[in-house]
Amino acid sequence: MQSEAWLLWATLAAALLYHLTSAARSGGTGGRQPPGPTPLPVLGNLLDLGGNLHHTLARLARAHGPVMKLKLGLVTTVVVSSRDAAREAYTRYDRHLAARAVPDAANAVGNSGRSMIWLPSSDPLWKTLRGIVASHIFSPRGLAAARGVRERKVRDMVGYFRRHAGEEVDVGQAVYGGVLNLVSSAFFSVDVVDVGGESASGLREVVEDIIAALAKPNVSDIFPFLRPLDLQGWRRWAGARYQKVFGILDGIIDRRLADARTSKGEHAHGDFLDSLLELVSAGKIGRDKVTVILFDVFAAGTDTMAITVEWAMAELLRHPHAMAKVRAEMADILGGKGTDTLEEPDAANLPYLQAVVKEVMRLHPVAPLMLPHQAAEDGVEIGGYAVPRGATVIFNVWAIMRDPAAWERPDEFVPERFLDKSAGVEFRGKDYEFLPFGSGRRLCPGLPMAERVVPFVLASLLHAFEWRLPDGVSADEMDVTEKFTTVNTLAVPLRAVPVVVT
Repeated sequence: MQSEAWLLWATLAAALLYHLTSAARSGGTGGRQPPGPTPLPVLGNLLDLGGNLHHTLARLARAHGPVMKLKLGLVTTVVVSSRDAAREAYTRYDRHLAARAVPDAANAVGNSGRSMIWLPSSDPLWKTLRGIVASHIFSPRGLAAARGVRERKVRDMVGYFRRHAGEEVDVGQAVYGGVLNLVSSAFFSVDVVDVGGESASGLREVVEDIIAALAKPNVSDIFPFLRPLDLQGWRRWAGARYQKVFGILDGIIDRRLADARTSKGEHAHGDFLDSLLELVSAGKIGRDKVTVILFDVFAAGTDTMAITVEWAMAELLRHPHAMAKVRAEMADILGGKGTDTLEEPDAANLPYLQAVVKEVMRLHPVAPLMLPHQAAEDGVEIGGYAVPRGATVIFNVWAIMRDPAAWERPDEFVPERFLDKSAGVEFRGKDYEFLPFGSGRRLCPGLPMAERVVPFVLASLLHAFEWRLPDGVSADEMDVTEKFTTVNTLAVPLRAVPVVVT
């Protein structure tokens, strides 16, 4: 305990010395600085933060404005919290803000220098990797090729709930396992979990460990000059997990290559991995890039879809009138179509269900703060305030999508608002009041898959079952409190009872 206290005081003393000497050297940043709470020496505004961070930042923005400056240790952070400020940032300064603020744990085993998640958009490797993903997995052709796999995995998920019909089930856990298998099967033809149960390969747990490490409070991130010391050991800890997950993925890739050799070079699975290995065979990418690409798309491709479905089920159970409208729409449009014959395009023909999905993403974005940007260039000015070069820039999309200047009754669940929008509000990041996937160069590349999968999973669950809350729980008593760690989830996991539709 004494050694830990000594380390803390030594760190603070070093940080204070660095702060004073660097402040004396810099002499100011120029331009009108954004307002914000008064920072303490060295610690900055760290003590102003707590609880659900997106809620805290929204509260501070109400006091200090939609473009707000914080000091997190020695790191200058600018928080954007309104539609108009987001529009200005993305339309005028997208290129300037398209670098990433990289947490030190992401630097483990050199990962940040080869991952499209962390590379700046100006890096040629980033452009190559994004191009491969856009062309070979999330393109209309790539998504169409894997549609049958996705539909089969959603039916597996429905099958799990059917086996537990009449029982109280953890909806989120089962949906998460089903979506994990959907993603892994579409990407590399492997189921990684037993739906509703345990991991089959260890991949799920180690990926979750890495994501958790990236979000841990780290002295290296608030006092960057201490990064070489890795005082808390998070980079080393994450490095061991990166090596483990890369080992699992390498095993999957090596088995595929062995299969291809025995079948005289033919890649017969028709999945994303086959496409990548064909690029390797053609000399367009190196074998080492395959592992990193698979990790990036797998790690980023599951939470958004699974958690959104859970939030949608929670809101529909909490609002029986909305549930009734969805079911009436399905009965009218889908008629007597059986659950086993429901197809992905069927969900696209359900406008009220689509509106429910959008409203859920507006109210409960899975990534309420997105991944932080970084101002890579001088000259950025948002709302009349200068954003210093090197500053971290956070888009609080949770606050933006509840901006009262853009939405009536912004805190209420009203799917009809998306039916009433005459011009339509889409996911593409061009409607700056609605940014669940971000915008600009850093728009989530998995958007085309999510906008197909989430409505289809939701439609399948509602088509196959009537849903009720456990005995003793009423809609008015449901707890939909948010819990934000790495993603924005229900603080109390949703439990409900599926009843087979007769």
